[in-house]
Parts: sequence; C-alpha cells; structure tokens
Amino acid sequence: MKDVIQLHEGWRLRHEDALLPAQVPGCVHADLLATGVIPDPFLGLNETEIAWVGRRTWSYLTDLAAHDGGHERSELVFEGVDTAAEVLLDGVSLGSTRNMHRVHRFDVTGRAGALEVRFDSAYDEAERVRALTGDRPNVYPEPFQYIRKMACSFGWDWGPTVVTAGMWRPVRIEHWSTARLAEVRPLVTVDGTTGRVELRVVTARTENGAGRPLTLRATVAGVVAETSFEGTEAVLRLDVSEPELWWPRGYGSQPLYGLAVELLDEDGSPLDSWSRRIGFRTVTVDRSADEHGTGFTFVVNGVRIFARGVNWIPDDVLPSRVTPERYRTRLTQAAEANIDLVRIWGGGIYEDNAFYDVCDELGLMVWQDFLFACAAYPEEQPLRGEVEAEARDNVVRLMSHASLVLWNGNNENLWGFRDWDWEAPLAGDSWGEGYYLGILPRIVAELDPTRPYTAGSPWSGSWDHHPNDPRHGTHHSWEVWNRQDYAEYRTDVPRFCAEFGWQAPPAISTLRRALPGEALTPDSPGMLHHQKAEDGNGKLNRGIERHFGLPEGDFDRWHYLAQVVQARAVAAGIEHWRSHWPRCAGTVVWQLNDCWPVSSWAAIDGDGHLKPLYHELRRVYADRLLSLVPTEEGPVLALDNQSGTTWRTTVTLRRLGADGMVLREAVFDLEAAARTVVRLVVPGSLLPDAGSAKELLVADADGLRSVHLPVPDKEFAYPAPRYDLRVEPTGDGGSVVVVAARTLIRDLLLQADRLAPEASADHGLVTLLPGEEVRIAVRGWAGDDPESVRGALFSVGAV
Repeated sequence: MKDVIQLHEGWRLRHEDALLPAQVPGCVHADLLATGVIPDPFLGLNETEIAWVGRRTWSYLTDLAAHDGGHERSELVFEGVDTAAEVLLDGVSLGSTRNMHRVHRFDVTGRAGALEVRFDSAYDEAERVRALTGDRPNVYPEPFQYIRKMACSFGWDWGPTVVTAGMWRPVRIEHWSTARLAEVRPLVTVDGTTGRVELRVVTARTENGAGRPLTLRATVAGVVAETSFEGTEAVLRLDVSEPELWWPRGYGSQPLYGLAVELLDEDGSPLDSWSRRIGFRTVTVDRSADEHGTGFTFVVNGVRIFARGVNWIPDDVLPSRVTPERYRTRLTQAAEANIDLVRIWGGGIYEDNAFYDVCDELGLMVWQDFLFACAAYPEEQPLRGEVEAEARDNVVRLMSHASLVLWNGNNENLWGFRDWDWEAPLAGDSWGEGYYLGILPRIVAELDPTRPYTAGSPWSGSWDHHPNDPRHGTHHSWEVWNRQDYAEYRTDVPRFCAEFGWQAPPAISTLRRALPGEALTPDSPGMLHHQKAEDGNGKLNRGIERHFGLPEGDFDRWHYLAQVVQARAVAAGIEHWRSHWPRCAGTVVWQLNDCWPVSSWAAIDGDGHLKPLYHELRRVYADRLLSLVPTEEGPVLALDNQSGTTWRTTVTLRRLGADGMVLREAVFDLEAAARTVVRLVVPGSLLPDAGSAKELLVADADGLRSVHLPVPDKEFAYPAPRYDLRVEPTGDGGSVVVVAARTLIRDLLLQADRLAPEASADHGLVTLLPGEEVRIAVRGWAGDDPESVRGALFSVGAV
C-alpha cells in the first residue's frame, strides 16, 4: 500500500545569516511576522514598509530522512509552491516550479539529505517572462499576468500589495510500488431515476508494474463495481437506483454519498485508494435567445433558479492562513444571508478542498473562474504549458464536488479587449482569447463534460454582441458606482448581473484596530491608505452627498451614512432586478468578504465584522421579498416569491405623514405562486404628493417592510428621533436592546462593536414607525447601561 508522510515539521527559513523557524504550509511573510522581523502589514502604513520582502530571494530548508519501507518509488509532492522556485536535494536540482496553482512531483527514490526550496522573487520571474513574450496591457501597474500566481498578491482596488513566496499548501513524501492512482475523474449524472457515476482513472506505474494486471474497485451508496486492466487507464461505471438528489439551498436537501476507489494488485493486495463525497444532480445554463436577447439561467435538476450570489476573493492576502474552520465560518455566514451561489473570482486562487466541502454541505452553488483577471495574458511559452497543466490539475481536483456548477474562463478580459484600449497596443499579439475560447473549453469538454463552461464574465456568448451587453449573457454593472447614483441600477434589466456593488468603510472596531492611535477622519493617512479604489473616497462622498449631504467634521456620522448608502445601493439593484424574474436570472454582489482591513465593497470586513450590507443581503435575498420599486410611472409593489410554495399574504399600504399620521391606507390580498413575481402599480391615491418632504409610503406584509420617499432623505422633514430604550441582559454573555419608537425612526442601526470590539448585533438597518419597537440581540456584550447603548445607535433623522 502507498505510504504517505507529511513534511510539515522541521522547516527553517534563511534570512540573511540566520535560520528562522518556518511553518509549512505557510509563506515568507507569515514566518517573518511570527519572528518579529517585519511589522503586521495590515496595520497603519506598514504595507509600504514590508514591500522589500516580495523582491528578495528566499530559501526554505529541512532534512529528508532515509526510508527503508521496501517501496519501489519515492516522490516528493508539493500541493502548492508560491511560485518561482528550484528544489534541491543535497545541492542537486530536482527541478523547478513556475506555477502557484498546480501540484508538482519530483522523484526522490533512494535519496535522502538536505532539502532546499529556493525561491526567486515573483517580480524577477514575471519580468523574465515579459522579456520573452513582450509587453501586454494591464489595468494595474504590477506584472501579474506574466506569472501563474494569485494576481491580487500584487494589489487590487481592495487589496494590499503583499507579494508572497513559500509552500502555501502541504508537502509530502509518497512511497509506492507497482502503481498508484494518478487521476480519478468521477462523471456524475442522473438519468431518470438512476444516478450514474462513470469513473475514469489514470494510473502511474513503476517499471516492474508496467503491463501488470490490476483491479480497480469502486463503491458508492452500497453499489460495488470493479474491472481489471493492464494499461494505465481504466473506466468503471456504477448505477445507483433512485438516489436522493442534491439541491441548492432553499430548493431541497444536500445528500452526499461517499465514493471510495481502490487500486488492487493482481493478488488482491491494496496499492492505493481515493475517496470523496459526491452528490447526484444535473446542472445546465439556459442560454436560449428570446424577445429580450440571450438568457443566462441556471437550471438544477430541471428547476430554473434565480441565483442569489456573491463574489468571493481570497479571505486573506496570505491564503495559507485560511483554515477549514475559517472557511466554514465565512460560508455559513453566506448561507445565513440567504445566499445560494458563490463566485470564486479569477484574480484569486482555486480554493482549498475544504471550501468546496462546506459548499457541498450547505447547498451553496460554486461558480469557479479560471484564474485570469483584468489583463491581456500572453499565450506563448512558458505560460501556455503552465496554463494547460494548471487547468487540468484543478478540473480533476474539483469536479467531484456537487456544489460546483460552472467553469468560467476569465474575469473581464474579453470586455477589456473590446473597451479598454488594448487592441491597438497589442498590434495582433496574443492576449488570452485562445485560452478562453480554445484551450479551456477543450479541457472542460474532455475532463468534465457534466458541467457548463462560459468563456468569461462578462460575456454575451459570442463576438456578435458587445461582451458586456446587458441584454445578452452575463453583465458587470460598474458605471453606477463609478459615475452615477445608485438609482441608475433601475434603468436596465440585465439577463444576469455577475458583478455590481458599492463601497463602505469597515466596522469601527476594525478601523480602530488597524489604525492604532490615529484620529479617524475620512481622509486621515491610515484611512486613505486603506482605501485602494481609484477616487474611492470621492465616490463615497458623492454617494452620501446625493442623499444626505456630507456631515462636516463628524467622522462617526460619515461612517454610518457611508454604510447606509452601501446597503441601500445594493438593495436598490437587487430589488429591481429580482422584480424582473425570469428575464433577469441572477445577481452576484461584489463582494462577500475582504482579505485585510479596508474600505471596500464587502459585506463582511477584513476582521470578520458584519456590515449593514450583510443584513440587507439577508433581507433582499430571502425567499420572499416585499419591495416598493421606483419606476418612471411611480413606485410598483413587487411581491417576489422564490420559495417552493405559494405565497398568500395581505399587504398593507399606508400613506403616512412624517409625524406618523396615517393619511390613507389600503389592504390588498395578494398571491404569488412558487418561483414567481407579482407586480402591482400603487394606486395614485396612496402616493405621497410629488416633491413632498412630509409624506412617505410604507408597505407591510408578513413582517416584511418597504419604504418609499418622494424626495431625497436630505430634503425630507424627518422629526428629531425620540425613543425609549431598555437593555435586558440574557445571562449568556449577551444582552437584548429594546428600542421603542415615539417618532418615525429611519434606518436605525446599533453598531454593537462600539460597546465591545467583538460584539455583534442580529439586526442591521431598521425603520420604525411611532409606537413600534425592535428587539436587537447583542452577542459579546453583557452590559445593561442604556446610555452606553445610545452612543452606539444611529439613524438617518439624527442630527
């Protein structure tokens, strides 16, 4: 049987004349940080102080012990080497690596001694490749498209420049004889009531094992099959009668079946084994043409789905620090916000298996980008071979996961070629099109034909249409954040909005930790350093100004209003687009998470604190959504029912004065069938007077509420907010804050981390009418002082 020994201990990092203790998996920055050589790059302006690390060469050293287990072959296996490195054993080169995203193997049969992994600077490697291939356009000044490395290591408009090096995934020694499993590809399909697993297996053999009869045996759901073969490849099929189907969350359960594969010698003795969990389901993307253009609708087990998605970036700029527990926390937060699709963005990484395991369990569909983003990529060697090897590695590694529903060729590169002035400077040079329309779809069709592939995001399906045409395929909506008011989301109906978003600063406790000792202002040195977007603060300020006016000299209020605008902006887009289901078949918010403390588009900040946007996503992504959607003809009441049962409800529409007095009221009994939307034009008699600063429209049904004002908030005659407040300790280290409104209170927010840095509240923005109350559960703070709570409460009407 194959013998596997993990090489996680005893590593040292050479730094100048010293050998520092090192962690594997890990990276140079983490080791230097742990030994006090560098300051934390997440704090203050330290990012600039540690820039030298990414431009140095580094060596990791350990000892490779002799092995006398009697195996015919020994291989040194690196699951992830970041990135340009040479591997030496007793000073003799075993080979080199040039790709962070693939597995590397080296034959060390019968060998032992001093093992060294010598890393070149990623900058030097990128410049070496640039000199070979020629220059290419790029939206950022760093050379990330010339090296197969996590692009956002080189900085992004939400991330720091922290150019890592190291063995970021496990290292092991495999000792084996006769043969081993080199590749196992389970093609899982459903035919009627039969679940089918077609196993395609590739083996590696020693000289002694060449041509030897071997047996492949597989088991799933109590079904056992086996076959004998003498070559290097074998195919085995297992049919499971009436398996339970795997569904996205909200559509059914997520049953997973253990699939075990054994490779046996001719005498029946085990040589190698492999196991994964699989789920039986079908997935397609309906890209049919219709009267509106070209659709893009996920269909799982025959059911058409409005995808409620988020974009995912690496959860730490040092990705080796992301543990399985951290994946589970972050993805559970996604599921609890009613998210059902996570898009892994192309400037990051193919995530660890633990990520996809959790998605399998939670019913989170995974849209997986191949790793190309925002640049023209050379298609010549040495990159071309690396791209193909990387794609093959990761398609095979990930295809067993039921949650994986789409392979996507790139992020924004097809769009970039058309609109970002690339064509002229390229002058006919390669730029990546051959990857997205040639190599990658060919690899997916060969290795994983059970899943759909799309050439890019955005992509209209062909060059017959503009790549980012909202009428065709997937669309990225960035003009709104960059140049407009969020009301402009309502001017079109994309078939599938795969990126859009609005920025806000992180939680106040995150800022205080990341910017110690700094007097916080919107443009203080640390705030500006932790704002990476082009004119990011200018766009934040313009968003606030349009709706509220800029608060002068009041950072706390600026911080609160920026978070309100973020939540409202994203909600405006989703409410509008959801109301046009099935024409629009999905929204993927940019973005769920952050990789460090920063002002960004994230719903969960770099310290893991939930912004108000997170709670708003939970509302607008719920199965049942009540919304007043502004249109040119006036507000439309939309009853959006993405649940599997009919929604019968009573909707109360009230025209109110700013003082809370009911001016007119109507009750409607409405019914929305499963997976449908009902739209009702609000009767004119219920509409506030056009331009009125003293009237509003409120819709209520089943505990859901939507509010419409005819004027911007800064023109509305909000009363000074008055409320009664009490605090009820819960006895479990938390408390309940009860706010009873005596006036209209718009977008009440308890920033619980002002009470204690790790405290959190279970509510985001809440609008209360006079006489109503809200109970806000707080975890991590067991105080009972109402005055402390008052200092953490904000609302739109406050001055």
